[in-house]
Parts: sequence; C-alpha cells; structure tokens
Amino acid sequence: MSDPTRIEADYLIETAAEPAAAAEAMAGEQSSGTFVAVPGETPELKARAAARVEALEVVGTVDAPSLPGAVAPKAGGGWQRARVTLSWPLDNIGPSLPNLVATVAGNLFELRAFSGLRLLDLRLPTAFADRYAGPKFGVAGTRRLAGVEGRPLIGTIVKPSVGLSSAATAELVGTLADAGIDFVKDDELQSDGPSCPFEARVEAVMRVVERAADRHGRKCMVAFNLTGDIDEMRRRHDFVFAKGGTCIMASLNAVGFAGIVELARHTALPLHAHRNGWGALSRAPALGWSFPAWSKLWRLAGCDHMHVNGLANKFSESDDSVIVSARSLGDSLFEASPMRAMPVFSSGQTVRQVAGTWAALGSPDLIYAAGGGIVAHPHGVAAGVTALREAWDAAMAGIPIETHAQTRPALAAALGAYKA
Repeated sequence: MSDPTRIEADYLIETAAEPAAAAEAMAGEQSSGTFVAVPGETPELKARAAARVEALEVVGTVDAPSLPGAVAPKAGGGWQRARVTLSWPLDNIGPSLPNLVATVAGNLFELRAFSGLRLLDLRLPTAFADRYAGPKFGVAGTRRLAGVEGRPLIGTIVKPSVGLSSAATAELVGTLADAGIDFVKDDELQSDGPSCPFEARVEAVMRVVERAADRHGRKCMVAFNLTGDIDEMRRRHDFVFAKGGTCIMASLNAVGFAGIVELARHTALPLHAHRNGWGALSRAPALGWSFPAWSKLWRLAGCDHMHVNGLANKFSESDDSVIVSARSLGDSLFEASPMRAMPVFSSGQTVRQVAGTWAALGSPDLIYAAGGGIVAHPHGVAAGVTALREAWDAAMAGIPIETHAQTRPALAAALGAYKA
C-alpha cells in the first residue's frame, strides 16, 4: 500500500465503451456518484469521498462479449479488456469487512457498461489488522494440535457424505484413527439431521478418537461441521471443545462474512473453512473473484484452513489455478500481522496427485484430504491411510512412486486402483 488511508482493488474488465470511461463509471458507482449528476456531489465531497482510478492498462480485445446484457459496441467497434486499479478512502466505510465487500464487490458486476468484470486482488490499510485478528492457529497451531511436523497432514472426508448414523460415522473414524490418520472432516453436506444429530455424532466420534489417542499417543484432528445460525455455531463449538475436539468446520458462503467473524472470535479451536459454492463466484473467467482476493477476506475474518481444490481434480479448475490459490494463502496480508492460512487439497485426490502437488507447491504445509482415495482403497481404510503416507514419503524424498511401491503393498494396490 502506498497510502495507508486508502483501500485498493485490482480488476479485469471487458467493455465495449472506452476503458478509461468505464473505469470512471466503476469508481463513481461504488463511491459518491450515480448514473446522473446530483446536487450534493460537490467538488469538495468528491475530493474527500470519491473512488479514484489509480491505474489502467488495456490488455487485449475479444470478438464477442463474455456476458449477456452489456451495452453493444458502436459500429466498427469491439470489446476491450483492461486491468484497472481503483482506490477508496478508508474513511468511507472504516475497517469493516462486510462493508468492504459491498464496496469492492457490490453492484459492479451487473453494470451494463461491462461484458466482463473480475476482482483480482486487494490491498488493505493496517486499520483492518487492528480490528480483525485473522487466523488464531494457522499452520503452526494446526501442527501443534495434530502432532505432525515436517510433512503434510494426511486427511480424509467421511464417506458416504450423508446417510451414516452417528455410530457408523464413529466406527469409520475409529478405524482411521487407529490407522494413523492425521485429519478427518465431516463432509459439508453432513450437519445436524435427525439421522446423524450433531451432538450424538461428536460424542460417538470423540470416544473412539480418545481411545485411539490413548493407544497411539497422538490425537487425530476431526473437523466437525457446525454450519448454522450464529448462536447454533457457538453452542456447537462449545460442545466440541468440551468433548475434547480439536477442530471445527464451517461453510463460508452459507454462513457469510459476519457469521464467520463472530465464530472466529468465539472459537478456541482451528476454523476449517469449506468453500462449497465457490464455482458460482469463479468459474466464468470474465466474472466474479480470483481466489487470492477472495481468500484474503476470509483469512482476515479468522479462517485457519482453506480449501483450494486439488490437482487433476474432479471439478473444472485447472492445476495452475489450484497452485496459485494454495500459494496465495502463504502470502502476508500485513507486515506485522501476516494472517497466513493452511491450504487444504481435496476433490478426487489419490496417491496419483501427490508427486505433482509436492513438485508444484514445494512445501509440506498443507492438508491433503482424500475421501475415496482412502476409504475406497481395495485393501481397506487402514491401507488407504498407509498408501497416502507412503506416497508423500516418496515424493518428499524424490523417489518415483512406482519404485517406492515395489516393496510397499498398500501403495502398490493404490496405484492399481486409482488410475492416472
């Protein structure tokens, strides 16, 4: 930030209008202006409160609009794309996360001047760090609670996603814990239904987790999905904490910024943030948010772990995008308050993606969560945990996975079961 009193945001825009004029329309719409001049918008008020266009660079043209409903070009014209940086006085909103979102990502997306608009990055005044503490645990706190150093946390998701009873869920988690799993999470679809009530599930699961910890000297981390109303989430957190749990999970888009802020302020446990619904914000290349910008706000809100998808995933995201997302969680938000979070790789992950993940990220500071990649192992759940641990051992040692598998039956079976 060159000016600690201003908020900055970078965008990719696509427009049939002159890009400079379109950028000025963005600035006006999201600050003191509207579609027509009004008497109260004096030069003094604009100098004090208007957004500014800080930079603009035309980066190319396209033959057709990316989105419907935009103004058509004049005869002989076309659509141009540009990178734009806007800034706002902090005094317009103060250090308020919900109002920051309304400012940098409000009515912009539906303006008719644009056939594409995407928020790329954000830079915030340190006043936000003074108000929002960010992650309480992050990488170091997660490792301490999980008892894992020097390698990724090997994790899984309870599968089937829904339909298991509390007792059946506990039976699966108990098998995983005895096999040496580091991390288990509820599927985001599992909440507090009558077939698997939240408190009954927590009680049953923590009984087997504690028994496994007594036998093996290390307690696996279980992220219980407590997504709900704010008061519900507080109560559920307190119940997990009282039962000896070491992690909670919430669905970001379902709970919203204000809900996550309040939960993070209340929690005494790491907050595992699930991004379900993210595709609606990101899948269209010319619309929505980039993950680095979006995740900055959730880190500010207090998220300790954030999902980033995975390589060769079952969704539509490219490997390059996944790695950019994961790396961005290690970027510092503020010099004095870095607010780094732990990336969570998931979505169709097996032993097959381990070497590529290690090569691309070059850091063991991640959670590698494989649902079917563990639970569907042909030799059983315990072999699934062993195979993933062995795959990571091989990757970090620079040993080809096929070579490592020659003397490791669980890994060899996984390579046979999960095709490249």
